[in-house]
Amino acid sequence: MRAYLTPRDLPVLLLIAAFAWLGFKVHDSVAELAGLGRGLQDAGAAVGTTARGAADAVEGAPLVGGGAADVLRRGAEQAQGIEDAGRAGEEQALDTARLLGWLTFLAPTAGLLGLMAPTRVRHVRAARAARRLFNAGPPDPEREAALARRAAYGLPYSVLERHTRDPIGDLLAGRHEPLLAALSDDAGVRFGT
Repeated sequence: MRAYLTPRDLPVLLLIAAFAWLGFKVHDSVAELAGLGRGLQDAGAAVGTTARGAADAVEGAPLVGGGAADVLRRGAEQAQGIEDAGRAGEEQALDTARLLGWLTFLAPTAGLLGLMAPTRVRHVRAARAARRLFNAGPPDPEREAALARRAAYGLPYSVLERHTRDPIGDLLAGRHEPLLAALSDDAGVRFGT
């Protein structure tokens, strides 16, 4: 199977690369919000650790030690809830970053490819058909003459003038090479390959 990339494909490939870059930038920007969740986790962990340490320290105090320790331990449990909320917020921010990054890449890429694919499919089919036609048999002067006539009579002059100044003169003189080159150029394949 041959590759059928043409110079016209370069802008499409560059746009797809730009969409990928933009998707990464959107992902990274939104992922920075996960720092808020990490900060909440850290704060919850610090409060929980402090409350548990304080509960252990006051537990043995006479009269109020047991009650104060219980209050501090409940505070530590609530701090665990803050830590869990921070973790959930961080995960949600990262999930949102991934989703928005992919959407930023996939939506315009799918639209671009949806516009370009039919044209590219037609080009590939035409190139394959031309290759089969050009290479249907061994080199034959009559076949080359028929293809040269096809070029001289059927191709736009803008294609012909890149290869010959006088397509009809070349045809009549039996100089088929420039006409076959123009035909190959128009089809996007090489004659005889």
